[in-house]
Amino acid sequence: MEPDSLTGKVALITGGARRVGAEICRILHAQGMNLAVHFRSSGGDAQALQRELHAIRPDSVLLLQGDLLDAAEPPGLVSRTLQCFGRLDVLVNNASSFYPTPIGEATDQHWDDLVGSNLRAPFFLSQAAAPYLKKSGGCIVNITDIHAERPLKRYPIYSIAKAGLAMLTKSLARELAPEVRVNAVAPGTILWPEIGLDDTMKQRILARVPRKQPGAPADIARTVLFLVRDAAYISGQTIAVDGGRSVVA
Repeated sequence: MEPDSLTGKVALITGGARRVGAEICRILHAQGMNLAVHFRSSGGDAQALQRELHAIRPDSVLLLQGDLLDAAEPPGLVSRTLQCFGRLDVLVNNASSFYPTPIGEATDQHWDDLVGSNLRAPFFLSQAAAPYLKKSGGCIVNITDIHAERPLKRYPIYSIAKAGLAMLTKSLARELAPEVRVNAVAPGTILWPEIGLDDTMKQRILARVPRKQPGAPADIARTVLFLVRDAAYISGQTIAVDGGRSVVA
């Protein structure tokens, strides 16, 4: 069975300006999709990505700046995407906050930020997008984390939020069926955090990965493409892209 053509279809990707999000944008765009790329503060990166992709196909990328912690933002992003492209076929909930919140140091603000970006925003974005995804027979892909199942020490709020996103994936797969498929990708060690890890800590992490090396953003992006284009009978599932880390005690 040939994969569905994505040419002319529309994807909304949150946190799409850099790192893994930008690679997801590139691989979906290469398949002929038009993109609505959300970013919060990475305006320079977003504009550079738009120029890169417009050099390939003009007027194919809409930039959407916004703070997902603002309750009005999720429906606004969907509305602006529809105004520009007239349809919505794919929602990728990729935007995420990530930082430690050790017990005894966590604050209400940490909770609101981490749960807001990793769980609340994906829920309300999905709710706003659902009528249009049902119309197009589209799908949602959530970017979770292997630490949704194996909590990361010193990151309890982040781990809780990603666990919620994993359950949201399953819940939405039921709520939005049969028209809309909902799946998730759970990255392992793909890109190192931009601060906080020295070489010794990195080697200690890789020692627990059967592949003994970090992955690349393209590994996540190709898995997203598979779920969007090739997985017509898959819904409610999470694919771990972690070099085998999740099978190690």
